[in-house]
Amino acid sequence: MSSASETLLLSSQEAHHHKPQNFWFKYVFAQDHKTIAKQYLITGIFWAIIGLFMSILFRIQLGMQDANFTWLKPMLGDWVTATGKLDPNFYLALVTMHGTIMVFFVLTAGLSGTFSNFLIPLQIGARDMASGFMNMLSYWFFFLASVVMFSSMFVSTGPAGGGWVVYPPLSALPQAHPGSGMGMTLWLVSMALFIISQLLGGINYITTVINLRTRGMTFSKLPLTIWSFLITAILGLISFPVLFSAVLLLVFDRHFGTSFYLSDIYINGEALHNVGGSPILFQHLFWFLGHPEVYIVLLPGLGITSEIIATNSRKPIFGYRAMIASMLGIAFLSFIVWAHHMFVSGMNPFLGSIFMFLTLIIAVPSAVKAFNYITTLWRGNIVFTPAMLFAIGLVSFFVSGGLTGIILGNSALDIQLHDTYFVVAHFHLVMGAASAFGLLAGVYHWFPKMFGRMMNYTMGQIHFWLTFVGVYMVFVPLHYIGIAGFPRRYYAFTSYDFTNKFLDMNTFIMYAAILTFVAQLIFLYNFISSIFNGKVAPANPWRSNTLEWTTPIHPGHGNWPGQLPAVYRWPYDYSKPGASEDYIPQNIPYSLTPESNFPHEKDAIQDEKQIEQQNYNDQFNHL
Repeated sequence: MSSASETLLLSSQEAHHHKPQNFWFKYVFAQDHKTIAKQYLITGIFWAIIGLFMSILFRIQLGMQDANFTWLKPMLGDWVTATGKLDPNFYLALVTMHGTIMVFFVLTAGLSGTFSNFLIPLQIGARDMASGFMNMLSYWFFFLASVVMFSSMFVSTGPAGGGWVVYPPLSALPQAHPGSGMGMTLWLVSMALFIISQLLGGINYITTVINLRTRGMTFSKLPLTIWSFLITAILGLISFPVLFSAVLLLVFDRHFGTSFYLSDIYINGEALHNVGGSPILFQHLFWFLGHPEVYIVLLPGLGITSEIIATNSRKPIFGYRAMIASMLGIAFLSFIVWAHHMFVSGMNPFLGSIFMFLTLIIAVPSAVKAFNYITTLWRGNIVFTPAMLFAIGLVSFFVSGGLTGIILGNSALDIQLHDTYFVVAHFHLVMGAASAFGLLAGVYHWFPKMFGRMMNYTMGQIHFWLTFVGVYMVFVPLHYIGIAGFPRRYYAFTSYDFTNKFLDMNTFIMYAAILTFVAQLIFLYNFISSIFNGKVAPANPWRSNTLEWTTPIHPGHGNWPGQLPAVYRWPYDYSKPGASEDYIPQNIPYSLTPESNFPHEKDAIQDEKQIEQQNYNDQFNHL
């Protein structure tokens, strides 16, 4: 390409990507993937505070059966009775809304929406997402879903109260109880909007990774973060439409007289007209999304952990291809194990044994990831940044929570433990806490690139240790009382002798939950104050290899001024023998590092001119 042509190309890109924008189109209706990522993050943090506060309220109810909630009456109104007690219907609503908020609005949108948006273009060397407009729409559909869900908390009959799984017939009959009224309708509308958001985002993520990789960025050179986001997007694209259909049929049953999920229902001795439906159908549809959803929230955290552990161990990630294969195996198996959530639904025992077998198999690729993390850490020159601590904490929860998953995968044991706190403790460790630690690790690691400043190191370490200890103090005792038969979703339990003896343990769990919640306030203060007053970040504070650290400290819309970087090597060249530094970024050609090249890497030097030519062609085609 001639010099004049190259100049014309670069000036065209500058004009295309850096048009002056007013406040509304730069920060509100933004199409820059970095701004949209921040919108997802801040919205997710808002929902996390609400969801965690709800959990504190019902832990106080369980830990102090005589607790007086009069101090909350200005906020909760009639949901606090005249005697200062929480209304039992509101307790069920708290449990429902807490689960919905944390699973969908925090760990799905807050985690994947933030880091898929932020990292995919930066780490693959793209100017932006494939469709900036679609990307903007995905956030605003999520925002509308948030508004509708938040408004459901203020309707007179209260928010949805049928559990976060909203099983019919309770959720299908508006007259069943207060939590099945208008609050449930708003819950269903909110989830429909949320699913649209996730589908728009997922299509964008997949298209961007496949089509907009920079020159030299083959699939074998993608960071594991990008692999995890790509696989997560595929999971969501296949499974979320099934939940949408389940929600749509539930709306029909509630408002249009159909009987998809209802049959032979009596209310107050009066027979309803519904015949022919099956509530088990809803369970099949819900859990066909529900189990891939476990990995929709977990895989991005695992990808983030892979990047952070390799970077802060100063070692190449162990078993790169095995890590990719394990994520693909987990993704495939997640679609054929959904009915292990339904062992108590009356399914044929032979069918149950098939799902039990498939469930236990999924432990194999999960174990591969755990062993590879441990091997990467082994004898590494570990730097214990807050991000590294949270990444190691994720591995701890993934292993300890996964072991109890093997127990619950056995149908004979699951039938005994199904509606106990053992299940609650299991999925909070392996899915909730692990994914949340992945989110926090990502925030601490990429905060300098997001905001150009550093978070406070000491507060980050305090935040980790209080949270890590607090989580185990909450959920290890819950395993124990679950084995003893303590039931979940109960508003009060002191009338039963076998549960009343666990009042002291519930009180201990309550205090541990409050400690964990207070620790998040430390993070919130650190996050907000560091945006404005944090130490100015260097260009590459963690000495990392991936492409996002080659951009300016405050990258504009388009990410790189001028020419996009080329990629010559995989992202985990740490501590190579003979290298002058303990890291070699992906955009450094092998021809510039002859002292550290392995014999098989010398052949890659011959491809460098071809990669450079590919760059011009790709930039021209992407205008």
